[in-house]
Amino acid sequence: MSTLVYNKRAKFDYFLEDTYEAGMVLTGGEVKSIRSGRVSLADSFVRIKNNQAYLLNAHINPYNFADNRNYDPRRERKLLLHRKQIEQLNSKTGGKSITIVPVSMYEKNNTIKLQISIGRGKKQYDKRAAIKKRELDSNLRETTKVFKK
Repeated sequence: MSTLVYNKRAKFDYFLEDTYEAGMVLTGGEVKSIRSGRVSLADSFVRIKNNQAYLLNAHINPYNFADNRNYDPRRERKLLLHRKQIEQLNSKTGGKSITIVPVSMYEKNNTIKLQISIGRGKKQYDKRAAIKKRELDSNLRETTKVFKK
């Protein structure tokens, strides 16, 4: 299992709770483009319509050697999940500021998988606290390096 793309904004913008693994319906050119790392999950999200899960707003660059005449890089892509998983996701996202966020895209057994998670939106002060904690940890690591020398 090798991670191809990681959504850094997901961990910064949301408190991540439950995690699911989903397959995706892709074209051949999209698979080649994903394997070369030409995909962005920033600002993407999962929406459930008619008891089907769809990945929206994910940008997969067109593959250079494929036929790209009618290719839309931000088209909605169907996710392959079990019915019980879709029902669980649908019931958990009914609350305020709760959404389904793609966390990472990886290759497993020669197929492309998407790790999705239920995310509860962070407030601005939560984000500031996360930045402050990250800076303090960084400073602590630097000072311990100085003392170890």
